[in-house]
Amino acid sequence: MAKIKLTKNEQKAQKDALKMYQRYLPTLTLKKQQLQSEIRAIDEKAKSVRAEKKALEEDFEKWISVFGEKDAFKPEMVTVRNIRKGWGNIAGVKIPVYEGADFGRGDYNLYSTPLWIDMAADRMEKALELDLEAEVLDEQVRLLLRELRTTTQRVNLFEKVKIPETKANIKRIGIFLGDEQVNAVVRSKISKKKLQAVADKEAE
Repeated sequence: MAKIKLTKNEQKAQKDALKMYQRYLPTLTLKKQQLQSEIRAIDEKAKSVRAEKKALEEDFEKWISVFGEKDAFKPEMVTVRNIRKGWGNIAGVKIPVYEGADFGRGDYNLYSTPLWIDMAADRMEKALELDLEAEVLDEQVRLLLRELRTTTQRVNLFEKVKIPETKANIKRIGIFLGDEQVNAVVRSKISKKKLQAVADKEAE
């Protein structure tokens, strides 16, 4: 515990600090709860998006095998040209928001490739979209977790260190000032008795 001055000014400073900690703690606690809730919700959404992508890929494999020309479709026929992101704000944290993507189609001969290639490319785009969306959701979770760690540290600092420490300081100063007051009264009474004794002696 840091050394403090046992004065009325220091007592007032400690009381003001305590009021500030007690005022900010509920706000920090609320922010912590909001971050935890948002992280859970985004994490669930990311799992849902990945599950959708997995189901789409499994369906895609079955779908292609029906045509018996699996090797005709190459994944490189679809490329991501641009990822569009916006920005949102959760509990004061700036986070990226997935807004879509632009895709390119590889050059393939319309006459020599099967008719279903275009449909396969569309499905591939959808799978890539889901993957990109999941990645952005992961980034949101990462940023919010970092803020949650900082907020939790502050909540713990206020709850477990600053508030108890300040209360102890106020009590310690109060006891010291109380003792000083009692001592001053005792000294004053002793002085009065001495003066009275002197006065009484002079009167004799």
